[in-house]
Amino acid sequence: MNGAVTTQAIGSFEAAPAHAISELALARMGAEGGATRADIVKGMRPLASHRLSPSELRRAVETGLELLMAGRLASDTRGRFQLTEAGTAMLAELFGATKLPPTWAEIRDVRLVARALGVEAQARRLKTLARPDGLRAMILQRHYDIVPNRVISASRLRMGLAVIALERAFGNKIKSGLDAGKGLSVKASRLLAGQLAQRPRDFGTDTRLIAALAAEAVGAVQIDPASLRQAVLRNYVSRLLGAGPGPSAAGTVATPDLGPDQAAVSGARAGAAAGGDGVTSHRPAAPAGGDAAGPGGLSRSRPAAANRPDLAGFAAIVLAHALANAEGWPGNRKAFISRVWRGVAEEYAAWGLSEIEFKSMLAEAHRTGHVVLSSADIKSKASLAEVQASAIAYKNTVWHFIRVED
Repeated sequence: MNGAVTTQAIGSFEAAPAHAISELALARMGAEGGATRADIVKGMRPLASHRLSPSELRRAVETGLELLMAGRLASDTRGRFQLTEAGTAMLAELFGATKLPPTWAEIRDVRLVARALGVEAQARRLKTLARPDGLRAMILQRHYDIVPNRVISASRLRMGLAVIALERAFGNKIKSGLDAGKGLSVKASRLLAGQLAQRPRDFGTDTRLIAALAAEAVGAVQIDPASLRQAVLRNYVSRLLGAGPGPSAAGTVATPDLGPDQAAVSGARAGAAAGGDGVTSHRPAAPAGGDAAGPGGLSRSRPAAANRPDLAGFAAIVLAHALANAEGWPGNRKAFISRVWRGVAEEYAAWGLSEIEFKSMLAEAHRTGHVVLSSADIKSKASLAEVQASAIAYKNTVWHFIRVED
């Protein structure tokens, strides 16, 4: 191949199965000893079977290999395909590394997953992706744009998820920042983060919470690392192939009218033309009405109700219900949080709020000065149940009342 590989040449790629498969074939040939046609088909089958039928996949591999050899990126020696010097340089550019692991399993499970997630090939991040907990955390960090470019602890990730759930509780009409969640207890923040799940619940531990949300983010049925990696890569293949249904009826791979070098190069960098990396991070902002698939194949979280109020609107409604339920003497009137919650839940059932969302929203309204919460200093037996039901633990305080101004 004449000259260096250029981004301009790469960008001319046309979306076709042969081109998409050629990038993956390059990666498969990067293993020691190269690969036969059968090796490449076998390696691609788990990643592309949701979009290509067996016959389509074989034709795509065949045409993709022709493109790679025409572009002098691969050579064929007695049925075994190996990378040329130019192919090795191309693969190094694709994966951001001059040296790749020796086996296909290592290339696929770490380097290709890193590329699919848009994670830079730095040693620490690659080591993180090789661990089950690191893989799950990186999926969620990229998916929700929570410090996406470096490794963070499980506790910080849980807090970031809780803050996103809080923003969603407000219909994504606020951007609260991590300060909003710092005062929440571990249990409260985990319960709040659990509202991001398709079936909100208390996961009990951060590990189970992160594992479940990561599986949902990539559409994996199971939470084990192998299932997550396969889901990430299948989503990536879908992006390379372009939007659309699964295996086509025609099953014909069209070879574009490109020069040999440019055809092969464009096939090797299919992702560049599709726009960006293998995953587009986002915070849940879709309108109500079901889950939607995000760019890169990551499924969006359960969307917030579009008619939920912003912070000021929420505070106004809460204060109105607090006024209706207030007790005490002038200058010291207050309402049990539990009673206000029941009133708001009944009147605004369309919001679809859970109790943990309501209480977390209330804590945020207090933190920002929209409402004033207070504690029950004296707990009588007559009101003990209401006190317990009203409790909001925040930092070193437990609140039970909403203060009302006369």
